[in-house]
Amino acid sequence: MHPLEKFEYCPLCGSHHFETNGATSKKCENCGFEYFMNPSASNVAIIKNVKGEILVERRKLEPAKGMLDLPGGFAQIGETSEEGVCREVMEETGLKVVSAQYLFSLPNVYRYSGIDIHTLDMFYLCEVEDDSALAAGDDAAECMWIKPEDIHTEQFGLRSVRWGLIKFLERQDRFKSAEEAQK
Repeated sequence: MHPLEKFEYCPLCGSHHFETNGATSKKCENCGFEYFMNPSASNVAIIKNVKGEILVERRKLEPAKGMLDLPGGFAQIGETSEEGVCREVMEETGLKVVSAQYLFSLPNVYRYSGIDIHTLDMFYLCEVEDDSALAAGDDAAECMWIKPEDIHTEQFGLRSVRWGLIKFLERQDRFKSAEEAQK
């Protein structure tokens, strides 16, 4: 089901004449209001410790309860994506982000309360102040450090996180190969 199908009435005037107006919008034939269904902003943190291990969480809640994940979540109204990734890391791991470097973005579909929420997930390479303060919180059941070579992306429950990890790990491998070729 397309998310726009959940909207039957115009949110401005309440008219039932709220009709599909293309793939991403509905328009009210009564008042002319047009509502666009754009992706929600989301962020994902890739955090490495001094050993080169990546911080991974186990999801406490649906969707994908019990599966692996990376810290992150939806941006809130009034905050930047960078502020959002810092807040999410603090809520889920207790760690304070001191640097968030944008890497790339990927589209995703996040199933929540029976609705497919389309998201644009922005991935950041984050540096934290003190990784010894690690403590699972919010929607993370547990947190752990995993060596990149021990990561199995099929164990991650969200599609964009799987693809993001693949993309990140491939970049790391290319970077290492280039460094080794220079030696």
